[in-house]
Amino acid sequence: MLDLSSEVRHALATNQPVVALESTLIAHGFPYPENYSLALELETLLRDQGVVPATIAVLNGRLKVGLTKEEIHYIAEEGTIRKASLRDLPVMVALGLDGGTTVATTMQVAHWAGIKVFVTGGIGGVHRHGEDTFDISADLHALTNYNVMVVCAGAKSVLDLPKTLEVLESQGTPVLGYQTDRFPAFYIRDSGLKVDYRLDDVSQIVQAFRMKEQLEIPGGLVVATPIPVEAELDEVQFDAWLQAILTEVEEKGVTGKDVTPYILSRLHETSSGVTVQANIALIKNNLKLGVELAKAYCVGGN
Repeated sequence: MLDLSSEVRHALATNQPVVALESTLIAHGFPYPENYSLALELETLLRDQGVVPATIAVLNGRLKVGLTKEEIHYIAEEGTIRKASLRDLPVMVALGLDGGTTVATTMQVAHWAGIKVFVTGGIGGVHRHGEDTFDISADLHALTNYNVMVVCAGAKSVLDLPKTLEVLESQGTPVLGYQTDRFPAFYIRDSGLKVDYRLDDVSQIVQAFRMKEQLEIPGGLVVATPIPVEAELDEVQFDAWLQAILTEVEEKGVTGKDVTPYILSRLHETSSGVTVQANIALIKNNLKLGVELAKAYCVGGN
């Protein structure tokens, strides 16, 4: 049920750098056709740097690792593609369904395929009022099980970041800051919270990851890098937008897995697209670090 494209299969067999990408970004992150253009651009940026892109999705019940342009277009245009999280995979595979893989599921499939680097925008975590709702992203669970370096701009700003870091610490997931002492908050460079370790060199991150593998410690590694300075949002303005939208969430009774998509969609609308551009900027910045990590990991062999 695991279908690797010939390009990805060859790259892994010959120790060439590969970077995994999620498909929920295409299916749910941006409207069509911007989502299609962005997906192709991210893959082109990787190939231009000598790295093979492995966009992951569930199509007709198959776990696809590396998509064709036609498959990417289908996911981008369809509009009704389900989110595929950890609990969804057995049913989707059994029933032959389609799904855009979340951070958690992309980690899972990348781990099965033997891909060591996964680039996303920001990881999920503990939602606000999570102590009452127990609304905690499956991303955190995946980080306890799947051996992948997850490059991100921290966690999404709409979450309870102190609780998110507390869960990561409790479950033993290292949080590394690339050239930063502070945990980024997606649109904001500094959440005011510290990372576990600051590492200024890519080779140090790969060395730590390899040591984790040698010690047979399960789970992933969070590699956080801040959004570029020029793309960072004004924190006061962003907080004002967010607080107004959180009030809407409560008034409309939005709950569960619908909360984050609703907030992000309303942020895009409220900011007149400013948050969309910031999102794109941070993803491309994360991709640059992912390229370096994938190449560095291959230097030492598999």
